[in-house]
Amino acid sequence: MELTDVAVAVRAARAAAEVLLPLRSGGPTGRALGDAGDAAAQRAILAVLTEQRPDDVVFSEEAADDARRLAADRVWIVDPLDGTREYSDPERGDWAVHVALWAGGELRTAAVALPALGEVHVAEPAPALPARPEGPVRIAVSRTRPPAEAEAVAAALDGELVPLGSAGFKTLAVVRGEVDAYVHSGGMYQWDSAAPVAIARAAGLVTCRLDGSPLVYNVPDPSLPDLVVARPELADRVLAAARTGR
Repeated sequence: MELTDVAVAVRAARAAAEVLLPLRSGGPTGRALGDAGDAAAQRAILAVLTEQRPDDVVFSEEAADDARRLAADRVWIVDPLDGTREYSDPERGDWAVHVALWAGGELRTAAVALPALGEVHVAEPAPALPARPEGPVRIAVSRTRPPAEAEAVAAALDGELVPLGSAGFKTLAVVRGEVDAYVHSGGMYQWDSAAPVAIARAAGLVTCRLDGSPLVYNVPDPSLPDLVVARPELADRVLAAARTGR
């Protein structure tokens, strides 16, 4: 029986996780480990997609951009190892594997593996967003370069910044209810956000750019440099505050 698209995404994400975890536990270290992980995860994902969806185009961080994607009906947008720096640190688990399907002009489905946690999250069935706990608004930010926009959100909402690693891990932290929003600026690409955004949208979260405009995928320029993911009850306040910080 042919696998569904989401099942293919899950299989590909798990295949990457299965090569990344043992590679991390022995062998190269530091930057060499990150480079080895990027390459191994790319091979694992491509093997699954080639077997299961041979006619589709793959748009990956770890491969040359295939111009056929701009005329294709179905494009897999992939980040084989999101958070290479965190992956290279044996003490950290905040890294991810992204596999998204863009079809018919929009993100159609996705899987994001969090291998260090033994989890794979999917857009189908839609995740249930947990109730927000009492306490200050929590905003996920880059642990190496928290943006001014996020600091403005924290100040306006009397919130706190939560530094985390990869974009996928931060977005899934909102989906899992561990933080209330994720605010990013300063550089990002389509593969950094496609899969986690598909899952966040399925969960009912607001996903957009810092100016409130839509996130658009499979366009010629791979850059998609800023991102907001927020609980719907906070989204308007988050976006208004973020604009004051720009």
